[in-house]
Amino acid sequence: GGTATGGGTATGGGTAADAGSAIPYVFVISMENMDSASPLIGIYGHASAPYINNTLMMQGGHATAYGDVLPALVSEPHYVWLEAGTNTFVDHTFTGDGDSNAGNSTSDTNHLVTQLAAAGNVKTWRSYQEGISAATTGMCPISSSGATNYAAKHDPFVFFQDVAGNPPSKTTADCVAHHRNFTTQTFQADLLAMDVANYTFITPNLCNDMHGASGCSNGCTSGLTNSQCVGGGDDFLLANVPAIRTFINAHGGVLFIVWDEPALSSTTPFVVVGPHVKPNHTSSVAYTHSSYLKSLQKILGVPVTARVSSANDFADFFDPGYFP
Repeated sequence: GGTATGGGTATGGGTAADAGSAIPYVFVISMENMDSASPLIGIYGHASAPYINNTLMMQGGHATAYGDVLPALVSEPHYVWLEAGTNTFVDHTFTGDGDSNAGNSTSDTNHLVTQLAAAGNVKTWRSYQEGISAATTGMCPISSSGATNYAAKHDPFVFFQDVAGNPPSKTTADCVAHHRNFTTQTFQADLLAMDVANYTFITPNLCNDMHGASGCSNGCTSGLTNSQCVGGGDDFLLANVPAIRTFINAHGGVLFIVWDEPALSSTTPFVVVGPHVKPNHTSSVAYTHSSYLKSLQKILGVPVTARVSSANDFADFFDPGYFP
């Protein structure tokens, strides 16, 4: 059994490490639209991604066969899949990139953070979204913001009505409690204060996640062939991953850096870093977003949903005895 301290599941805050878990803390940073290997936007070996290639991939593991579950669809269905293992539900099928609303959300409760909130489960979760400040501070971020380059399509939790409300609302208390605006300063302050959930999902804004948007100060104005987008994402990771690594080295944990979909090929980059991850490890095991959900369910101690039960998990990345 474990002990819960400081906030518990009601706020998504505090610490709730299970003393019996080899991996009490999971951090995820979600990036956008790049390939593992292609001439223009292949992250592995890309000259504009020195931190990923020369530090993170040397210190941790990376996948060469992380395939796309929805090759014909855009971002949002991929993010929903990360959370629920599908984009198709009884009441709605996600195929586009619209904001969360009554017609673009689901009442399905078979998804990860609802499992974490189940009675008797002391595991907590929190979503950090860059750019939900300004007019959306203290609100459930169901709507995108062009001014801050926040894209709701990159926050999977707001599309589930048991988190965001039915219909989804900016004032839904549970959603508000589990969301914080991401800035490097506030996030690192939370780490230092041990105000950390067991499952932390971080989405950079469109300028920093390699996606691109008009007017980005780092030059990431178009994601497809723009090396500045790769460099901007690499810079974001360089600014924020060291603090995560310090935390997980001290307290136990793992960081997964996942890309939602590839743009030109069939495989995305995927990088794993942590104190019990095999260093400089190349995994050729076939993975998908179903592998992601199955692995997080195993690590966080909740049942593996039937939707992803046949997928390969991430055990290959870890030292023996440290997964899950």
